[in-house]
Amino acid sequence: MAMDEVVLRRLRWRCRRGLLENDLMLGRFLDRHADRLDERRVTQLQALLEFEDHDLWDVLAGRAECSDPALQDMVELIRAG
Repeated sequence: MAMDEVVLRRLRWRCRRGLLENDLMLGRFLDRHADRLDERRVTQLQALLEFEDHDLWDVLAGRAECSDPALQDMVELIRAG
């Protein structure tokens, strides 16, 4: 099922981060995968977006492990582009 447009707009807004690297990686991810994200994936992405910018970048860049193992598959999906 396609993601609701309101949810997508909110996600895109939340993906605009203070750290350019996060902005770019998350924006590209949404450009490529937004139409295929199910409710579980949206919830995982929303949880990742609660991280502080530098902590999020460390996780996405592979410099740190995600503190929540339930989010690891979303991290891998974002890293893969």
